[in-house]
Amino acid sequence: MNEPTGLQPGLLLVLSAPSGAGKTTLAHRLLKEMPDGIFSTSVTTRRPRGKEQEGVDYHFVGVAAFQEKIEKGEFVEWAEVHGHFYGSPQSVVDEARTRRGTAIFDIDVQGGQAIKRKHPDAVLIFVLPPSMEELERRLRDRQTDSDETIRRRMLAARSEIERGIASYDYVVVNDDFERAYQELRSVVVAEKCRRGRVDLSKLKLGS
Repeated sequence: MNEPTGLQPGLLLVLSAPSGAGKTTLAHRLLKEMPDGIFSTSVTTRRPRGKEQEGVDYHFVGVAAFQEKIEKGEFVEWAEVHGHFYGSPQSVVDEARTRRGTAIFDIDVQGGQAIKRKHPDAVLIFVLPPSMEELERRLRDRQTDSDETIRRRMLAARSEIERGIASYDYVVVNDDFERAYQELRSVVVAEKCRRGRVDLSKLKLGS
């Protein structure tokens, strides 16, 4: 039985959201409950912030090492953001395809769109805050940013939301974490049941 054009084994799942919407918490909950989940840890040239750990939050490298990875084709997508470089490892895509697993990318809209261009069967989910006021409250509750930084984050959030809503496949509003998680999980379950992603080899139906 032929698989639908463009649909390959494994699920490439991209989660994007403005800072403070809760996508990283959702991504880690999903990963914990999915035995076939493979989390994509981004590579960056910026220095660690706060309690960030090497290999957990990011892989921290120098600019020369990052350039070398680009030349070797080790990124499925990469970009410059605020003077620093960020990239998602191609190896995560390869592993998901080989194992028929689920690769989870916790990245921005620019990165999500780049993955979609290379892999049209990737599934893009945008996580929204219930309102801009609630998003600002969450950012202020962190007590890690100055007023000026929060203003900049809110402007960036508005732009990111507009681009995400315009180009992503699904939208999940995170007003209640449990409900948002169940919606996210439902999308994943449905997408894994798509004709072409299900392994039918044991049925021996022929080509």
